[in-house]
Amino acid sequence: MRPVDSDAITDLGAVALAAAIRARQVSCAEVMRVYLDRIERLNPRVNAIVGLQDRAGLLRQAEARDAQLARGEPAGPLHGFPLAVKDLDPVRGLPFTQGSPIFRGRVAETDSIMVARLRAAGAIFVGKTNVPEFGLGSHSFNPVHGATGNAYDPALSGGGSSGGAAVAVALRLLPVADGSDHAGSLRNPPAFNNLYGLRTSHGRIPAESPDLFTPSLGVLGAVGRSPADIGLMLSVVAGYDPRVPLSNREDPAVFAAPLERDFTGTRIAWMGDLGGHLPFEPGVLETGSAALDTFRAIGCTVEAAYPAFDYQALWRDWLTLRAWTVAASLRPFYENPATRAQLKPEAAWEVERGLTLSAKAVTRAQEGRTRWYRALRAFMETYPFLVAPCAQVFPFPIDWRWPHAVAGRPMDTYHRWMETVIPATMSGLPALAVPAGFGPGGLPTGIQIVGPNHGERACLELGAAYDAASGWVERRRPPEA
Repeated sequence: MRPVDSDAITDLGAVALAAAIRARQVSCAEVMRVYLDRIERLNPRVNAIVGLQDRAGLLRQAEARDAQLARGEPAGPLHGFPLAVKDLDPVRGLPFTQGSPIFRGRVAETDSIMVARLRAAGAIFVGKTNVPEFGLGSHSFNPVHGATGNAYDPALSGGGSSGGAAVAVALRLLPVADGSDHAGSLRNPPAFNNLYGLRTSHGRIPAESPDLFTPSLGVLGAVGRSPADIGLMLSVVAGYDPRVPLSNREDPAVFAAPLERDFTGTRIAWMGDLGGHLPFEPGVLETGSAALDTFRAIGCTVEAAYPAFDYQALWRDWLTLRAWTVAASLRPFYENPATRAQLKPEAAWEVERGLTLSAKAVTRAQEGRTRWYRALRAFMETYPFLVAPCAQVFPFPIDWRWPHAVAGRPMDTYHRWMETVIPATMSGLPALAVPAGFGPGGLPTGIQIVGPNHGERACLELGAAYDAASGWVERRRPPEA
């Protein structure tokens, strides 16, 4: 077999890279060298990867992976992959700050369940990807590592909270990356950087937490340059774990299988601005709407439609559950005056709201979430897929904390400019962010495909057909990528 030219290594998607390594068309050491050279050259511009590990040590690990192949030992799906894990998850021996000065200098002593699976699959951890403090907010800046710039313009936001992950993948600093999503953290960054990102359904990727029995609003997922690359990642990190009793038992190998599927006649609902409920920066909604022609080109029927529902009540219920969950995790830091002073104002605000909540208020919000799921379930009997914008604005200046107004409408919280992602979050359904194209100012945006419960593969299949028809990732690469 012909070897892969070193200059082309970072052009390979994750699936193609895995195949090239297994076929020994390229060595793990060469892959590591090429990626580290690229990180050294481009990462200082965007600050996507933090806690970068020693080059010599990483090359030794890569050479050890090559030695395994030479001995004919089994190789995992990500054998020799340079990966950086989002800095909300612990990786044994690597920095684990969560973007908080409270944990400045902390080094993880253990791997999370997801990281352990990546390690067993052959990944080599080169560092961490940058996040906002404790993952709060869709703009990745923190007082420990600074801000992450956009792959298309480093003076603008790379999104968040999986901002470092998305920017690194867009600039080919990583072949693929993990991420997590509560309020758009795997949808806004891909949209801002012309990529794909998958928010999974609850339990698809197991994660330990103090409460193992309440379905979380936050889930793990992945960012990639194609749905197939995300499928490869999901085939490694998904699957049941007895430490997480509500985790999904479906064989994760299904996600690595070819994604081809005929979508002729498939009905899709375009939710748009929910009948004027949501404000959008000029150009965002129009760019997303134009992208619908790609679904039509692959045989789908697209109609403007959305469930009849009280969307203001849905937002209020989400605010309640958001404050409740944030307060549960950050309360110890808020109650200690020394650490409270180190919390960003948005984190303190969430905790303060959460501490005032009664059990009755939380129960009502959970019941509202259930009503929304039932409404969606009935609606999706007609429309098996929903499509909506991933964000309400284009990438904004990196020195903003968050957009304070959208289309002239003031934002009353630090996250309301991302309200378009909340319906999918509150439903618990999987959502795949796909590139929608570029607005009048030349900046990218995206739309999200929402599929049936536990329907991640269906989302990836539709995303793969969309990718083949649109080709946005390769058509409009970032500068220097």
